[in-house]
Amino acid sequence: MKPKTTHILFDCDNTLVLSEALAFEACAELANEILSSQDVTDRYTGDELMVDFVGKNFRGMLLDLQDKYKFTIPSEQLERYVAMEEDKVIEKLKEKLVPCAGANEILKKLAQSGKYQMGVVSSSAHRRVVASLEKANQAVYFPPDRVFSAATSLPKPTSKPDPAIYLFACEKLGAPPATCVAVEDSKSGATSAVRAGIPVIAYVGSYETPEKRNEMAKSLKDIGAAAVMYDWAEFENCLEQAGCNVSDAP
Repeated sequence: MKPKTTHILFDCDNTLVLSEALAFEACAELANEILSSQDVTDRYTGDELMVDFVGKNFRGMLLDLQDKYKFTIPSEQLERYVAMEEDKVIEKLKEKLVPCAGANEILKKLAQSGKYQMGVVSSSAHRRVVASLEKANQAVYFPPDRVFSAATSLPKPTSKPDPAIYLFACEKLGAPPATCVAVEDSKSGATSAVRAGIPVIAYVGSYETPEKRNEMAKSLKDIGAAAVMYDWAEFENCLEQAGCNVSDAP
């Protein structure tokens, strides 16, 4: 039997807040400048970047682009690019970001129940995640020390699907993975949590079309998600499917 669930760990981008399209819109121009500087003729729109790299941070994206197009960015220059992209994205998020429909109501209900501790586990930089939570009126539920970033919290930066950030969050929270439930919207995010031994609720409500939502539901179930959530109103039922004792639900 699964141990009692004590912690709920949320991805941020397109799980709590509708940020992915805005973020990729902001970073497409910089990515194209980098490709041009490397004499690569291909160019990306924000939508194309999102298809290829959803769930990864900009550092992970640059590593993949270097591998795909066979060029190398010196480490110091890569860090400058990462900082530039972070500034561009935060500016865009502060202007246009909104929460995912229904997410704030569930966060409020969870906080009022007092039955779980909550954290955010993201590939995005800590500063970007905090800016998103503040803009979406969610920061009250997630103090900065409960926001964990694969890009900036770890001794060695990485990105999902590496499970390192989930294992790091569990260690800092004093919560064995089996006592946690993760909420993820992407293949890389779900893979990260599954590899860490954390049951996953796959949220697909942020995908734009029914066809894409169904496609992602199947993909995330195939990865190992315990439940699929099309709407935040389904959260309590999904908690039960993920192994949370129904009597513990909010």
